[in-house]
Amino acid sequence: MLVKTIFSGFGGQGVLMMGVSLANSGMNEGYHVTYLPAYGAEMRGGTANCTIAIGDEEIASPVASEPNYLVVMNSPSLFTFQNKVTSGGTIFLNSSIINDRPNRRDVKVVCIPCADIAQELGNIKVANIIMMGAYIKISGVVSPDIYLKSLESIMGSKKKSLAEINRKAFAAGFDYVKD
Repeated sequence: MLVKTIFSGFGGQGVLMMGVSLANSGMNEGYHVTYLPAYGAEMRGGTANCTIAIGDEEIASPVASEPNYLVVMNSPSLFTFQNKVTSGGTIFLNSSIINDRPNRRDVKVVCIPCADIAQELGNIKVANIIMMGAYIKISGVVSPDIYLKSLESIMGSKKKSLAEINRKAFAAGFDYVKD
């Protein structure tokens, strides 16, 4: 097994946190993991993306050429990365702010209104966790319980108060996707 994913969006959307939390979850499940972040110097508002590879054998390169999954939180990311996804792969779109759709017919597209759901939950900052719920359900790359434990561990004791809203956000994304 080797699962490659690119997460991309604006700085401040939690894109790098999506990657870190997935990487930690993979390690906690005993997989080999690579994590390669890339972001503009301006951070918030600039572009940010990261590549994660999770496998049951050593991973030769952190570069995810032909990723299985692409998670995009903004339109520029869709246009930048859609053609990298392997044929038969899946593209997740934050449909709250992305009106465009991929111009490819050989990939599955999953639209999640992350920002809208986050506003309903009362905290726009959890849009990335909502997307992770949908991603984990569809990809099955790590178990939901391991993901949530990893996320809580990453947030640390200073942010334990966020555990409840993160769990609600994850469940909202997980439940949004139909089986």
